[in-house]
Amino acid sequence: MESDERTYKVVRNDEEQYSVWPSEKPIPPGWREVGVEGTEEICLQHIERVWTDMRPKSLRDAMGG
Repeated sequence: MESDERTYKVVRNDEEQYSVWPSEKPIPPGWREVGVEGTEEICLQHIERVWTDMRPKSLRDAMGG
């Protein structure tokens, strides 16, 4: 397995869905940084801790929470 030396950012969209994005690339429209940056593993660990409900925000809101 190759060692990935790149730095990544955690990004989130309006539906509160998370992704990992390479720091050197512009963030795509509709996504914003959440303030976590580091190795891909660090970013994925953060997402695992905070993204506890995988349903999109619009669906959670429609279901009352």
